[in-house]
Amino acid sequence: MEPPPPINESKLIQNIITVLTSSPQTEPQQLKLMNQYIPNLKPSLIQSVLSSPPLSTKPNTLLTFFKWCQSHLPDFPQPINTLPCLLTIIPPLIRFKKFSDVKSLLVSFISKDRNLLLDSLLNAKSAYPPPSKELLDTAIGAYVQQKRSDLALQVFNKLRRMGYRPNLLTCNTLLHAYASKKSTYSLSVCEYVFKDSIRLGVMPNVNTFNILIKGYCLNMKLKEAVEMKNRMHDEFGCCPDNVTYNTIFSVYCAKGLISEARDLLVDMKSKGLEPNRRTFNIFVSGFCGVGWLEKAAETVELMIGSNYQPDDFTFNTLISGYCKEGRIGEAFKLLELMKSVKLLPDAVTYNALINGCLKWRTSMEAIKLFEEMCKKNVKPTVVTHNIIIKGFCEEEKLKEAREWVEKMEESGVGPDCITYNTLVNGYSKAGNMMEAYKTIDEMLRKGLRTDVVALNTFLHTLCNKGKLNEAYELLCTAPKKGYDLDEVSYGTLIMGYFKEENVDGALKLWDEMKKKKILPSVVTYNSVIGGLCKMGKIKQAMDKLNELSGSGLIPDAITYNTLIHGFCRERDVEKAFQFYNQMVAKSLKPDVITCNILLHALCKEEILDRAVKLFRTWVSREKAVDATTYNTLIMGLCRGGEIEDALDLLLEMKEKKQVPDHCTCYSIVSTLVQLGRTDEALNIISEMKEAGKIPNESSFTATQKLISQGQQQDKSEEEVACYSEDQESTSDITYTKQIDELCTEGKFKEANCVLEKMKQQGAAVSKSTYITLMKGLVTRRKRTSNVAR
Repeated sequence: MEPPPPINESKLIQNIITVLTSSPQTEPQQLKLMNQYIPNLKPSLIQSVLSSPPLSTKPNTLLTFFKWCQSHLPDFPQPINTLPCLLTIIPPLIRFKKFSDVKSLLVSFISKDRNLLLDSLLNAKSAYPPPSKELLDTAIGAYVQQKRSDLALQVFNKLRRMGYRPNLLTCNTLLHAYASKKSTYSLSVCEYVFKDSIRLGVMPNVNTFNILIKGYCLNMKLKEAVEMKNRMHDEFGCCPDNVTYNTIFSVYCAKGLISEARDLLVDMKSKGLEPNRRTFNIFVSGFCGVGWLEKAAETVELMIGSNYQPDDFTFNTLISGYCKEGRIGEAFKLLELMKSVKLLPDAVTYNALINGCLKWRTSMEAIKLFEEMCKKNVKPTVVTHNIIIKGFCEEEKLKEAREWVEKMEESGVGPDCITYNTLVNGYSKAGNMMEAYKTIDEMLRKGLRTDVVALNTFLHTLCNKGKLNEAYELLCTAPKKGYDLDEVSYGTLIMGYFKEENVDGALKLWDEMKKKKILPSVVTYNSVIGGLCKMGKIKQAMDKLNELSGSGLIPDAITYNTLIHGFCRERDVEKAFQFYNQMVAKSLKPDVITCNILLHALCKEEILDRAVKLFRTWVSREKAVDATTYNTLIMGLCRGGEIEDALDLLLEMKEKKQVPDHCTCYSIVSTLVQLGRTDEALNIISEMKEAGKIPNESSFTATQKLISQGQQQDKSEEEVACYSEDQESTSDITYTKQIDELCTEGKFKEANCVLEKMKQQGAAVSKSTYITLMKGLVTRRKRTSNVAR
């Protein structure tokens, strides 16, 4: 049998062109006739057909034939075969302004491409002709649509290098791709693209600026956002619109910067713009966020007066605000108002009310709301169920919480990770570890991804109960249960070891964490440094500080406060002040905690001149002080016998509306009594009693909290008690008992005589004896005054 005669490609190409351009047939008929040529259609032949002059004026025919090849030829869809043909038909499509078709083809190709198209666009030595401006413009949009903004940026750079002016839509598309990402790099790309577009002659519009402003706001660069808003008008003559202002309003209000938002609102109105519904809703949300519910309600009234009917978002925001503040009655009134204006409450509305009732009222009321919700055909969501389950857990009604999960499943709503993690947390806090473990196993059987928060709650509970061996075993087995351990997991157990004064165990776990490539943050470093300082391991704490800095992290104010506190514990005040000076040099603002730590150390070491100087310098610089600051210095001055300075500070404290604590008042009273200034002491006692500050006797030895550092700072033994009771000899105790008995019988004059006898003999008088006697004298004075009247 003779082989078939060779195919004449020229004739075949001509026949295909004839079929495609013949007018009598309809398009389906033409394509049907094409089926006979399928065995002979190779990519090179297809390209010849597409590049033929007769088809160059028929963009629709070119597009139809290209798509037919994609769907009928098995090898054609491969990018390496498709690309030459794609680049052949794009120029005529662009010439006939078929830009949407070109973009559609590029998007489809990019989804399968491994950067062949990118190479043809960027490479000067490519086998293809240089890309046109229109092709580069359209390719940028296609790459962005395929979420390949990195490649779109490369094409933009090519366009820039060729000196082409990009299309405004192209610029805005690329800017939007990067402005929507929360990162410093993305923001810098936006600034670069904007700057180069302007240089190439692009005239930005309001959308351009709104995109940039959104990028600044997303990255919390509020100053830059406002500056860009000003530039758009001053430099480019482009007027801001409601979107511009609303974008900035949203961030101001979200951050609680209400004053700044109001100033910007004035600026907005000066530009002839009126707030719209979105503006009002932003302010309602902002006011609720800072607890200004009256202002939020006034804003709703303004909405109605401005013909902007509040929508469900408005009501839901305000209802949620009232519920968070415990004003449940007002929240229910809003619900009725919402119904009266023909707005139907949705799941968000009921979720806020149910959550409010669980927090401020009873679970019974929350359940009634749930039932009402179902009757109104508002379908409860998984969030609704989770709120109720959490409420039961917080009320320690764990049986009801478990039963609700079953009810939830029966209604067709599947529990999620939050559901089970809430149960795990509830069981853990109740100390029911067995049920917590069972819940985790159930969660895993259902294929739900476990939450490390539940594990960390578990660990925290075990550590608080001193069950460190169990906690460590759980940490080791957690990965097998599907948990991804994090630094909080290790940090929790490390602090548990420090609490039990097991420094070796804590540091061993620290090394284990780092071996597993779990990188500690500054918070975890601070916890370890604090633990070491508490144990007197100041040198090891310093090693951790050096390790922190060497790992590229930056010590924060808590780091320095922790070390300052550590050196103060070691009675090395000079070293503490060195770190204070370093803190200032590194622009880390010392706060009231720093001041209180240093003041306490100076007073303890009886360096009173320096303590007073530190206090006065601090106040003169208008830095914050609190009651602890005054109490610390006053007690120090009393111990040093500087009673006049102490009294001046007490007066200053009252003028600043700071409340002296029991220990402070007692220090001053006892010092005055010991100096023989009984009348002054009695006046202070009277003031204390009238102000409701007279405690019972045991309160004078109650715990005084050490200057807390907010996170994981432990109490110092020196400040657990305001003052320890004086050591008493046997004879002292006898006198003290005699005074107490006389006071109990109301014989205060006799008791005072015993006190004088004790002082003459040099006997130690306990603080409780002084206060018992003075309380009695005050009572007697008032009784006498009443009789005189």
